[in-house]
Amino acid sequence: MAEATPPGGSPPPRAALWEVVSTGNRVPLSVLELSPVGSGQTSRDALLASTELARTAERLGYARFWVAEHHNMPSVASTTPAVLLAHVAAATSTIRVGSGGVMLPNHAPLVVAEQFAILEALHPGRVDLGIGRAPGTDPVTAAALRRTPEGLGAEDFPQELDTLLALLGDPTREEPRPTRLVATPAATSAPDVWLLGSSGYSAQVAGKLGLPFAFAHHFSAQNTEPALALYRDVFTPSHALQEPHAMVVASVLAAPTQEEAERLALPGRLMLLQ
Repeated sequence: MAEATPPGGSPPPRAALWEVVSTGNRVPLSVLELSPVGSGQTSRDALLASTELARTAERLGYARFWVAEHHNMPSVASTTPAVLLAHVAAATSTIRVGSGGVMLPNHAPLVVAEQFAILEALHPGRVDLGIGRAPGTDPVTAAALRRTPEGLGAEDFPQELDTLLALLGDPTREEPRPTRLVATPAATSAPDVWLLGSSGYSAQVAGKLGLPFAFAHHFSAQNTEPALALYRDVFTPSHALQEPHAMVVASVLAAPTQEEAERLALPGRLMLLQ
């Protein structure tokens, strides 16, 4: 896959999204942010750094700025994508903002639909809703989020996703709840929904539903090409998308020299070891 150099500088020292496009050789770059909390930092410090990173990414011409959902992790301040995105979107003006992603099993579809309908109403045409089916945390925290230890599997994910799409206005999805249930009273547009994944399962779901797909190469590097091939093979045109559209998520660290890059990478490697 071709790699592009963004206008004005090097890629940011966070995870990056490589958006695969079918026209031209230039691959748009985006940023996936976890709001890491460094030594001696507070959560506020990390979140303000994320805000400044979003402004920098916008200035350099990056396509998107996504934030993750992780819970009960001492080194990650990005716990609630919708709240953080409201702040980031207000601090920027043109870059697309989104979740990478919202972990749907942790939330009722209506809650997610309402949150992102508000974001879209405030920042029309700029909002991406990336959806994942993992908990993004440990089982105890997941149970606390859902207020029950039941339903911690992914069996209900396809139906929950279908419900979410219907609530956001996709006319091809069937909403099983009463038709009077809406995410927002008078929508004029809807966020773009992406499906996130690190396996063939997510690739198939995204393809069959005709959704854009973001693959977690930084979690499952050996499965990247097979999953993207499967996504393209099963893709069915939809209300949202006529042709396959994918992104690859990779951990990226940039520095002036190889030695400096290795030094900067040590804390992350230590976290993985722990």
